[in-house]
Order: sequence, then C-alpha cells, then structure tokens
Amino acid sequence: MTPTTSSWSHTPNGTDGSTRTRLLDLLKSNGARYRLIAHPPEGRTEVVSELRGHPLEQAAKCIITRATLTKKNSRYVLAVVPGDRRVDLGRIQELCGARRVSFADRATAERLSGCVSGSIVPFAFDPALELMVDPDLLVHEEIFFNAADLALSVALNVQDYVRIAAPRREPIGERATVMPT
Repeated sequence: MTPTTSSWSHTPNGTDGSTRTRLLDLLKSNGARYRLIAHPPEGRTEVVSELRGHPLEQAAKCIITRATLTKKNSRYVLAVVPGDRRVDLGRIQELCGARRVSFADRATAERLSGCVSGSIVPFAFDPALELMVDPDLLVHEEIFFNAADLALSVALNVQDYVRIAAPRREPIGERATVMPT
C-alpha cells in the first residue's frame, strides 16, 4: 500500500488524540515544513519505514528510559535514535550520572508521552521528560515518525525539528550487533 499525504482524524486506541493535536498545532504555529502520511496502523520502526517509503536511518525511533540517580530519585529521558540503531543505555547512564538506566515500563512511557507504544513522538511535552537526540539522525533533510497515532506519520524538516524541539544532542545510538551464524 502506498502512503498518502492527508489530514487524518484517526485516534489510536488508548489516547484521546490530544498529543497528536498538540504536535500538529506546534508544527503549524512554528511554520515547520512537514508532510502528513497516512498508512495502515503500525508502530514497528522497520515496518512503518517501509510503508512510508524512506530509509530506516531517517526514522526517529523514540524510547523512554528511566535513569535511577539514587534509591529515591529517578529521571526520565526520551531517547531518539535513527531507526537502524538501538538506544545505548550505558551512554545515557554516563550522561545522566545515573546508577542505572532501563527502559521505562509501558504504562509510564505512555503516560509521559501521551502516546500509545509505537507512536511516541520525538518531542517532550511533559516536563518530566528530558529530550535527548542522537546527532546521526539530524544529518538528513527530513526525519519521519508516527504522529502520536499508529496510522499517521510526519515527515519533518530536520532544521525545523531542531529549532522547535531544541533537543540535547548526544551520541546515544548504537548499531545492533549481528551474531555470527
């Protein structure tokens, strides 16, 4: 199925669409150069990248991590890496000065992002989230991500993304190692 550019009103299960609305309002009000791409519902980076018709390394893979600083104090990082990478938890641990870093549980990730799993946007709308982006994602003209909706994506100009999101840029992505056969 070929993706189409469209305005879309689909609301994913488990959300009310407010994060999608907030995202699109933010992009419009800041004069961002972007396109909307409707596609079958999908949250897996490899599959949705194929549906959208772009190289995997242009996908903004968004993962919420929990950095444990002390026994009673944690912080959350929205880690954004190219779609062909995985999040380097050790690097986030080092950057945050944390004792331990792990993936946030699904309920926490969905609460902090306002998105169902698989549709998290590369913007930190909750003040409890620190936005950290791997610079290798920012070398492209456009990045692609689900728009807080499993059936709608955004192709966003990278310069506009950096200007609007103002992410902390750190090398936090690592290539997946391939096991010899």
